[in-house]
Amino acid sequence: MRKVAFVLGMVLVLGFSAAAEEQDILIADFEGSTYEAWEATGTAFGSGPAPGTLPNQMPVTGYKGRRLVNSFYQGDRSIGTLTSPAFKIERKYVNFLVGGGKYPGRTCINLLVGRRIIRTATGPNSRPGGSERLEWHTWDVSEFAGQEARIQIVDRIMGGWGHINVDHIVQSNTREQIDQSKEFVLTRRYLNLPVKNGAPKRRAKLIVGDQIVREFEIELADADPNFYVFLDVTPFRGQKATLKIDHLPRFSRALNLTAQDDTIKGSENLYREKHRPQFHFTSRRGWNNDSNGLVYYKGEYHLYYQHNPYGIRWGNMHWAHAVSTDLVHWKELPIAIYPHEFGDWVFSGSAVVDARDTAGFKTGGEDVIVAAYTSTGRGEAIAYSNDRGRTFTDYEGNPVVEHKGRDPKVIWYEPGEHWVMAVYHEVDGKRTIAFYTSEDLKSWQYQSLIEGFYECPEIFELAVDGDASRKKWVLYAADGDYMIGSFDGKAFTRESGKHKFNHGNCFYASQTYNNVPAKDGRRIQIAWGRVNMPEMPFNQMMLFPVELTLRSTDDGVRMFAEPVREIERLHGRRWSWSDTSLPEGDHPLAEAELLHVRAALRTEGLEKLGFVVRGTKVTYDAKKEELSCLDKTAPLAPVDGVIRLELLVDRTSIEIFGNDGRLYLPLGVVLPPDDLSLRLVAQGAPAKIETLEVWKLNSIWP
Repeated sequence: MRKVAFVLGMVLVLGFSAAAEEQDILIADFEGSTYEAWEATGTAFGSGPAPGTLPNQMPVTGYKGRRLVNSFYQGDRSIGTLTSPAFKIERKYVNFLVGGGKYPGRTCINLLVGRRIIRTATGPNSRPGGSERLEWHTWDVSEFAGQEARIQIVDRIMGGWGHINVDHIVQSNTREQIDQSKEFVLTRRYLNLPVKNGAPKRRAKLIVGDQIVREFEIELADADPNFYVFLDVTPFRGQKATLKIDHLPRFSRALNLTAQDDTIKGSENLYREKHRPQFHFTSRRGWNNDSNGLVYYKGEYHLYYQHNPYGIRWGNMHWAHAVSTDLVHWKELPIAIYPHEFGDWVFSGSAVVDARDTAGFKTGGEDVIVAAYTSTGRGEAIAYSNDRGRTFTDYEGNPVVEHKGRDPKVIWYEPGEHWVMAVYHEVDGKRTIAFYTSEDLKSWQYQSLIEGFYECPEIFELAVDGDASRKKWVLYAADGDYMIGSFDGKAFTRESGKHKFNHGNCFYASQTYNNVPAKDGRRIQIAWGRVNMPEMPFNQMMLFPVELTLRSTDDGVRMFAEPVREIERLHGRRWSWSDTSLPEGDHPLAEAELLHVRAALRTEGLEKLGFVVRGTKVTYDAKKEELSCLDKTAPLAPVDGVIRLELLVDRTSIEIFGNDGRLYLPLGVVLPPDDLSLRLVAQGAPAKIETLEVWKLNSIWP
């Protein structure tokens, strides 16, 4: 009996081995110039397989050989189908490469038995900035063995990402698409994850118990990571967790490279990286964009911001968090608001101190900080914190406003004793700011709108020339170009057209602080500095905080911007000149990587005057009365024959302020680390210096 069982066992083993070793059956590799027996309808697929990337398409990668199916033929507006001849299902799996738009049932590949769709898959992308990379997908078709089937590739979408890419369709007894996982008992603070820039984005899920507690996309390194990002697992310490990665190749070492630690892997060089700005805020790891939730409370300036913790490109939007007591030195805290679920991202918004507890969220001795943000899957949402802005609880009644728009800016309107929400709103194809009001931050009533603004609205009141009896309201959006007018708590009445605020190349999506104490009285703004940081484990930065004022000029009332006075906390060695003249030509002034420059220079008789800052020219054309740097030029008229310039120089930026903030010119530029020189250059006449002060600045980082 034992011998019979042994023989039967060997037969079964050999049978399974033989099945596993059966050769793959190629359904199509699309290497020919035509589709051969495949039937095409419409125009999307052209007359034959595409030789890779098509005109006006992002680079297509991940396909095998020289050609593939690519329905971007003549762009995203073309539609059609491509259907294979019938074939018999003879293996357990059908493997294929797929890319393009993520529109289930409309940009997809289907498996048909008879007229019935028994399996379907779509591409991975439906957003700007996505990757045209094809990834393996596997269908288990073992239950249909021996039946006749066909493959149908479908493109029925005419908008963005309205195409499908497919290649190398194979029957096999081996899966190409594998979801791998790793189990942990969470005993440390961080889960360090390896990143390879440009690698395919994988969907990652951290599962604790039976709940997905974190879900995100990541360019996971299969080997040799560029750097590590971290997932703070402190809330789940002591619990058993599973990290699951979708579509991970069999050969990938990504899960082996993933490990727990109480420190961020690679943090021994933190803040000392080659292109790390030294007095502008940047995140420890990952991407940042818009400043969010700027609010002051009990000695702390809170900086929340748009953040991808898992890579250096836009995506996975969270609200990250940093605090400062002086607007200069920043301490990064744990992420404040996580996405509600995958795909329901935490977009931009604002924060207020609900000192009167109008929302009824208060549970302890601290005033409640309420954040208003765009939940991309729900609408405008609020969350509240009873621990000084460290952690937030999502309001169970979200969303509080539903409309076509985003980026709520909430303020308290004292004369009416109510809250105001200014929010970007699209209606009838127009870009507008809509105004809502509320008594309790939870129930909002629409009041009015104003046209001509896009994204990230901001509204506040300022005294003109410091005169408290003469106040005006300022309204602007992401580009900073502003209107001056009046506001009655429900509607903005314009008193001017739009004025240009900044003339630089990197300013976007700024916000000003709520709740700054009246005894201070400043209107303080922080903007996103759109600067790429090459080969760094972080990307983008915040511009240096500026104080905004309204002042009278020959052109009318205008908004001025000057760096906050706290910059002086970083002053180191000082060089100075006053009431002096330097001959025409080039004059070395100082050697330093980080600089603060203040100058009052006379312009009579000169053709050009300016500085060369670590190899970058800042030039004033005295005849044209224009200041230029890199490819940006802006008007700057002398005042009593003098121009006043103030420069902040960091590793990846030069911020220029002209005539006490009348001109604001923030510039993103990666400065050469081997050139630390500052020079004054005069052309056409000697340089006449009324005052010139140069400070070497200290780093804000430990």
